[in-house]
Amino acid sequence: MDIKVLHTPEGVRDIYGDELQKKLAIQTMLMKTFRSFGYQRIATPVFEYFDVFSKDIGTTKSNELYKFFDKEGNTLALRPDFTPSIARCAASYYMEEELPLHFSYCGNKFVNTSDLQGKLKEVTETGVERIGGSMEEENRVVADAEMIHLAVRSLLAGGLTDFQISIGNVDFLKGLCKEAELSPELEEAVRSRISEKNYFGVEELIDEAGIPKDKAEGFLKLTELFGDAECLVLAKKLALNKQSEKAVKHLEKVNAILKDMGDEDYISFDLGLVSKYNYYTGIIFKAYTYGVGDAVLKGGRYDSLLSCFGKDAPAIGFVIEVDDMMSALQYQKKLPEKKREIDYLVYDQSMSKEAILAADKLRSRGDNVMCGMYITGKDIEEYVQYGYRNMIRNLYHLTSDGKILVYDLADDSPDGLPVGTLELTELI
Repeated sequence: MDIKVLHTPEGVRDIYGDELQKKLAIQTMLMKTFRSFGYQRIATPVFEYFDVFSKDIGTTKSNELYKFFDKEGNTLALRPDFTPSIARCAASYYMEEELPLHFSYCGNKFVNTSDLQGKLKEVTETGVERIGGSMEEENRVVADAEMIHLAVRSLLAGGLTDFQISIGNVDFLKGLCKEAELSPELEEAVRSRISEKNYFGVEELIDEAGIPKDKAEGFLKLTELFGDAECLVLAKKLALNKQSEKAVKHLEKVNAILKDMGDEDYISFDLGLVSKYNYYTGIIFKAYTYGVGDAVLKGGRYDSLLSCFGKDAPAIGFVIEVDDMMSALQYQKKLPEKKREIDYLVYDQSMSKEAILAADKLRSRGDNVMCGMYITGKDIEEYVQYGYRNMIRNLYHLTSDGKILVYDLADDSPDGLPVGTLELTELI
């Protein structure tokens, strides 16, 4: 069989070498930050029953899911979103737990987007979910502020310094829609136009619906109701119903706590902020930075989602798009410096036993060592150049006379000269 498939399908790609090392370094820093805030790692399956991501849940559209069948005929789907999976897991194993659960995760999601969108269909995400606790307003305010504080600290730990977390509240728009008695279809259309900051698009929809001028003003202002905390003052004037008014007051309380936490330089507000996920029920936030067109962090409160799986509990979380974060860090020239962390022990044919013992001795002191027999006909310079290409730190050549020639490759300046010699007896 003549197989010559040398490229990946559209929307996925290989990651290797220096790029993969930097990506893993970023993920490690983020997960370490989550851990420092008390979030424990959780891992859910890559695929779930289709119902976990169904329309009723309010997650990804069906035509954007990768769907397939198991041998019993059940419809399964690759996860397009971590939150419903973790909500299902929490409802399954922590049904009786009333105090908050703190989970963190890292893995890949799969969304079958249109090729015309230019987006990857497999991306890496890392994030946190806080599930459970009190539904009282003051408790939710503190939990929301703490989650956004963690988002700030996480982005900083990952290497970003120039970013803004834009905060909104979906209840503000929901209140306006309910007051104006919009149909679900019109509400969805208005949401879409507001998300695009399309003033004239919103105006057209509102005019066609015949909404009174006093109720229409709030929708029109939402396309420009963003900025610092001053925009909350205007939002209160537009909040002519209790739901919208309560949403603004909630944001004011969260803002006060974030100021006390010292996060005000990274915070802004956007009352027109929406999400493609319909399970959000209150505060919502997204982080933007230079070098990428989309948000690198997205999150919010989803107090009704757990009930879909049989557990009534409030919840809030966020996700960081690792691939987008890497693009931003590369654009801003802030990617982690590459590190050479692996040593290569090459040995002459007669020294295989000694080489294995020497490699184990090096490993026992914490070094990472790969081991291989010297190939007849190769020159040591070829191994040196191989080491530079493949992020080798030290190249050891164990010769037949029991000497170990050491080549230090960590300085990234190929010269092919040994920098020292070790006696084999020093290692075994």
